[in-house]
This record gives sequence, structure tokens and C-alpha cells, in this order.
Amino acid sequence: MGEFDNLHQILLSLYEEMMPLCSDMAGVAKGLAGLGALFYVAVRVWQSLARAEAIDVYPLLRPFAIGLCILFFPTIVLGTMNSVLGVIVQGTHSILEEQTFDMEKYREQKDRLEYEAMMRNPETAYLASDEEFDRQIDELGWSPSDMITMTGMYMDRAAYNIKKSVRDWFRELLELMFAAAALVIDTLRTFFLVVLSILGPVAFAFSVWDGFHSTLSAWFSRYIQIYLWLPVSDLFSTILAKIQILMLQNDIEAMQADPNFSVEASNGVYIVFLVIGIVGYFTIPTVAGWIIQAGGGVGSYNKNIGTAGALGGSLAGAAAGNVAGRTGKFIRKQAGRLLKR
Repeated sequence: MGEFDNLHQILLSLYEEMMPLCSDMAGVAKGLAGLGALFYVAVRVWQSLARAEAIDVYPLLRPFAIGLCILFFPTIVLGTMNSVLGVIVQGTHSILEEQTFDMEKYREQKDRLEYEAMMRNPETAYLASDEEFDRQIDELGWSPSDMITMTGMYMDRAAYNIKKSVRDWFRELLELMFAAAALVIDTLRTFFLVVLSILGPVAFAFSVWDGFHSTLSAWFSRYIQIYLWLPVSDLFSTILAKIQILMLQNDIEAMQADPNFSVEASNGVYIVFLVIGIVGYFTIPTVAGWIIQAGGGVGSYNKNIGTAGALGGSLAGAAAGNVAGRTGKFIRKQAGRLLKR
């Protein structure tokens, strides 16, 4: 869906547009870090003097190194991390694009074979082609048996069109939900990265103070973990695309070997995989947490997002069953109306 690709690009542009705001927070962070550095150095120098020990200069350089990072935060910190992590994103995205291209190629081949198989069979050719339907109708006369045959053809074609329309509508709905789930993950990722980037200098400044030293490592781990949501999402989409390619290849081989092969079962399996994909997208934060561990709020979010994923899967499964049941009733109802006419 091209419109969703545009939204992903907008989120990427939003992140880049918000980066200059880091400089606005650098002034506050420099004051906070400078005050923290003063107390940090003073306490350690006083302790060494009180114990009549030599002053160890190396640990005292920590506040100054953090101060340099705050002073050049967009370039040194964000620029370096985004450059390194961007290589991972580009690598996984190239894999996804390759698999998606192959999937579209096999899908077009399968649709063409399905159409050709229906056209080869005189009993189903009129369902797939308007020209063939009109030709068979014109060949019929006005005898009672021809009228019955004509009525049956109209009913079969109407039932086929209704079934196909409902199936395509349900598939498009699930594809929309699948793309929306990816967009939700990307939107939350962008929001978290923007917040971490803008308030990053403040987090660095707090890490100068005693008792807040773990803030620095926590910020790095959270930023990396959330940044990895995108490559993990691309890998998950790549796996789903590869599964669909294997399914399409099996269907194509079966259709080439057996002209009477039915693709109805494979269409149902495709819908099931869409539901799996919708639920699976909400497990991406948890999987990213396995790569690099981050505590605090992100850990709580992973638990909440997992609950949301389970709820989404339940709703999607309920919707699939509901639509399938109503589809059968609707087709029988429409067929009954046509028969009465």
C-alpha cells in the first residue's frame, strides 16, 4: 500500500525535523551538568585530601567527557548511533524489498494460472469471463430446459461474484489492519526516539550526579532497543513474505500439475497468516528487548503491548469467524431470492 509507505516516510522526516530541538535542551543540560560536575569533583577531591591520599585524576574526567557529549549531542551522540544503527536498518530493509518483489511476481503468476484454469473448464469459464457468459447465454434457446439452465447459470454466477467480493473485501480489510499494525509500531517508535533524543542531554546531565550514574547506560540501552524495532519489524515482514512465497510456489506447482486443483484452501490459509501477522507485529518490542536489555518504563511497555497483541489476535479471530458465518448465510439468502425471480 503506497499510502502507508508515504506515512512511514513522513515519520522518518518527522524524526529528522525534530532533531534540532536537542540543541535547545543543551543549554539547560549544560547548567545541570556543570553543577553536577562541580559537586562530583569537589566531593572526590575532599575525600582524597581528608584521607591524605593522592588525588586520582582519571575518574574526575568523567563529568568533562559527558559535558563534551552534551555540548555536541546531535553530532557526537545521535549522529554516531544513528549511523551505526542505520546500517542495520538498511540491511534488513533491502532483504524485505527483495522478498516483497518476489512475492508480487509469484502472486501475479498464480492469478494468471487460476484464470486460465477456470477458462479451460467449460463449467466454470462463464464464472470468470463476461464474454464467455454472454456467449453461453446466447447459445441457449427459450425451451423450458434452456430456461432452467439459464436460471442456474445466473444463480451460480451471482453466488460466485458474491463469494469472491466478500472474500476480497475481508482480505483487503485484514491487509489494511496488517499495514495499520506496522504503522502503529513505527509511530510509537518515532515518538519514543524523539522524546529520548530531545531529552537526551538532560539524561546525560543527570548521569553526572552521584546516584544517577546508571541513567547514562539506561538511556543508551533504551535508545538502541527502540531503534531496533524497525529492523525487527522488517525481519518479521520478511519471514511472512517468505512463507507466502513458499505457499504461492506450492499452489503454482499444484495448478500446473493438476488442472482441477482448487485454490480455495490456500486463500483461507493466506487470511490466517494475515491474522498471525497482525498479532505478531505487537510482539516486536519484546523481541527487540531480547537483543538488548532495557529496564524501567520500556519493560512495562513490552508487557502492555503484549497484552494488546493478544487482545488484537482474539478480536481478529472473532471477526474472521463472524464474517465467515455471515458470508454463508448471505450467499444462501441471495441465491434464494434469485431462484424466486
